[in-house]
Amino acid sequence: MQSDPNHKLVIYQLLPRLFGNAKTVNKFYGSVEENGVGKFNDITDIGLQELKKMGFTHIWYTGVIEHATMTDYSAFGIIPDDPDVVKGRAGSPYAVKDYYDVDPDLAIDVKNRMAEYEALIKRTHTNGMQVLMDFVPNHVARTYHSDVMPAGMRNFGEDDDKNKAFDPKNDFYYIPGQPFKVPGGYNPGGNDFHSPLKDGHFDENPAKATGNNIFSAAPSLDDWFETIKLNYGVDYQNGHQTHFDPIPPVWQKMYDILNFWSNKGIDGFRCDMVEYVPFEFWGWVIPKLKAAHPHLIFIGEAYNKTEYNNYLFKGHFDYLYDKVGLYDAVRKLVSNDSHASTWDINSVWNNDSKGIDEHMIRFMENHDEQRIASPDFAGNPWYAVPGMIVTATLNTGPVMIYFGQEVGEPGAGVEGFGGQDGRSSIFDYWGVPEHQKWLNNGQFDGGQLSDSQKQLRGFYRKLLNAVKDNEALNSGRFYELMMANEHNTGFNQRVYMYLRYTDNQRVLVITNFNRNEQHLNVKLPADLLQQLHVSGSVNFIDLLNGTAYSTSDINNGLDITLPATSGVMLKIQ
Repeated sequence: MQSDPNHKLVIYQLLPRLFGNAKTVNKFYGSVEENGVGKFNDITDIGLQELKKMGFTHIWYTGVIEHATMTDYSAFGIIPDDPDVVKGRAGSPYAVKDYYDVDPDLAIDVKNRMAEYEALIKRTHTNGMQVLMDFVPNHVARTYHSDVMPAGMRNFGEDDDKNKAFDPKNDFYYIPGQPFKVPGGYNPGGNDFHSPLKDGHFDENPAKATGNNIFSAAPSLDDWFETIKLNYGVDYQNGHQTHFDPIPPVWQKMYDILNFWSNKGIDGFRCDMVEYVPFEFWGWVIPKLKAAHPHLIFIGEAYNKTEYNNYLFKGHFDYLYDKVGLYDAVRKLVSNDSHASTWDINSVWNNDSKGIDEHMIRFMENHDEQRIASPDFAGNPWYAVPGMIVTATLNTGPVMIYFGQEVGEPGAGVEGFGGQDGRSSIFDYWGVPEHQKWLNNGQFDGGQLSDSQKQLRGFYRKLLNAVKDNEALNSGRFYELMMANEHNTGFNQRVYMYLRYTDNQRVLVITNFNRNEQHLNVKLPADLLQQLHVSGSVNFIDLLNGTAYSTSDINNGLDITLPATSGVMLKIQ
């Protein structure tokens, strides 16, 4: 049975804060004035057209909603946040301060910030792509307060009984009788940052539970101490008892927020840490929203394989992260880990995602994971070629790229709260150097890229467009060729091969994760050849570079030499 071709979304994740920033100062813990910040308006028609040419169908704008920050916008009527509960000068996009507002950092005209975001939504649609944005359901900033929510709505916690650790009618969880304590050893914004609010204290009494399920008045520096956990009716401290009838107030508040953004033309939501929120809530809210907005898609950040079916079939998510399955297997291979094996990829589709493959969103980078080109991962972005081919073509589900990945951005430097960790900081004001070479001061023409970077970007363009345009890859069936080839010439546990096919198109995918070239004889089983009505001499063309291959008798297989860390996508002619 063929899957719906609409599953093959090709997603580009970008942080507007970083994406359009052309400043190259990159001072440790630099301010917005020193290090600069990207704006909604920096994402121009020209830039969007260049992304469209890469094959992208959706753009996930990360960090749009207003979040706590150390930057003072009080001149615009925005209450300053206490830096003792903010991570980084810019602040974490996942410590939401007002679900109904957008980050003032991202606006040219702060008072006009929502209109600037609405214009970006419209601009993205005009350029033929759809818009995804974050929804952060599990926690909010410790300074959460909406000052622009629609009339008649109530702020989170406004009606809570703070004397109770848990009450299904409360929006938050409390630690009665104990004030909140800022983690020891925290120096907000570094030594050069000064603020009358920077005093090691934050007035919250009684303390509220912290976002990563820490029911203590004194979370550690490693906890999500800048956030407070929302109460969906689960009593975590009493055996996870659930209280879903009547509907908890948080459920309705979250529906209103999602509906607000859906009405602005958002096409879908990437939902943060969905397994920290009961699937019963999702099963209630997603169908309710889709009744009014049938086109909406919901992507869940998920890490627990045993819960996938609950969140897909009871929670009604369209897609879930395939992080602990395919990402982890591919990362080990790309990193040349001594324990890496392509049989781990076999295990993913055969076990972890069996029956739900088209619902798994695949990637090799995102804002949480280390950059491929960083020394913490592969060190060389070209080593990812076989892994990226598998990530994009293994099945019919979505594929996602993180901005800068396509030019080998290594995430180098100590930005501030984001340390030397192989990631591009989500906490700090920063310029992303290799990406900026493609940005080229807003020209989006790659004018400063090296030849190698241009070639790398060309590989991603060919791969993603092939996936988007070729029906065998975006909606075809899958036949793994490992068992048929494990005793053949050149086979080892660092090569992976499979066929993607429909009645009209067939693509033979062969990848080599080895750090040296491999001479392979690749055979298709007799029953598969019979099913495909293929026999005798066969010609192939590589969708990635146009190279032609052939065999005089397909029954004897295809002899092919693959360079180190490479792959081919051979369309059967």
